[in-house]
Amino acid sequence: MQNTPGSIPTLDLSTARSADGSFTPEFIEDLRTAAHTVGFFHVVGYGAGPTQVDDLFDVTRRFFDLPLEERLTIHNRISPHFRGYAGLGTEITRGRPDAREQIDFSPERAPVTDYPADEPYWLLQGPNLWPREALPELEDKAMAWADLMSRVGAELLSAIAVALYLPEDYFAEPFAGTPAWMAKLVHYVGGVVDEAGSQGVGAHADYGFVTLLLQDEVGGLEVLPHGADDWVPVTPIPGALVVNLGEMLEVATEGYLAATIHRVTAPAPGVDRYAIPFFFSPRLDAVIDPVPLTEELKAAARGISDDPENPMLSSYGSNVLKGRVRAHPDVTELHHPELLQRQEH
Repeated sequence: MQNTPGSIPTLDLSTARSADGSFTPEFIEDLRTAAHTVGFFHVVGYGAGPTQVDDLFDVTRRFFDLPLEERLTIHNRISPHFRGYAGLGTEITRGRPDAREQIDFSPERAPVTDYPADEPYWLLQGPNLWPREALPELEDKAMAWADLMSRVGAELLSAIAVALYLPEDYFAEPFAGTPAWMAKLVHYVGGVVDEAGSQGVGAHADYGFVTLLLQDEVGGLEVLPHGADDWVPVTPIPGALVVNLGEMLEVATEGYLAATIHRVTAPAPGVDRYAIPFFFSPRLDAVIDPVPLTEELKAAARGISDDPENPMLSSYGSNVLKGRVRAHPDVTELHHPELLQRQEH
């Protein structure tokens, strides 16, 4: 394991397994240490094609360079499933607008039209919105990236299970069938959204299992490890993934694995930053039970760092819907006003 500036370690996924297919003890030890102490690490050697990263960034830039009227043809207010383009300052974190615009996308599936009243998270399933006429290659490259990240996420989650002294396939069942991953193509712009100030994205923890972030070389991502007083910058490594763990794993391990708080500072005026986060997540109806920890791990578990204003939930669908409603109140008000009323009560 290598250490980069800012004490965010780097793991090489190409060295994760030995010749017999089992995980190497060295990789597992490095992963356990990184996941428990920092909750963030870089991953290299994850199998991207020779030009895949550059091509994805290139087509992402070209989308955000399109005239606004073209971007608005896939506006997320069209989608009851929280998909498509969100304009500058329209996503809210901690009650404040973010200095970014983005495309949200997930697995391409038919909407669920009939679901129990106590399972409203099914409304998140549905089709994506893509600029299929103006930039048809965006969908192909973004979905190919999602396929790769799904494989990387599954490999890392298998390794995390082994790091917890569990069978490699311990977390497989909640992901079987129809995993509900989420992804974004994000463009940060400094000095444009007045209400955002220096906030690219406000301080938060992710609500899934494993986040795999591809960031460009501008920088701005910062983390606040458990017990730390100072924010630590995640210095970009070209082509590397930044990996952090989500609330579902913190809940399941009583805080042994941390959903580390992080934020993004907005770039300087006139500077563009691009980032592509992928949230490796289980089925919407998955409920994550507590993980059986060894006595040693249990003794080192910190407990859940819960926030009364943003409680962590063991139901993945409920956790992610809570996040969508908070982040996009305009879409919620248009398509699902009953959810806002429920949140108020």
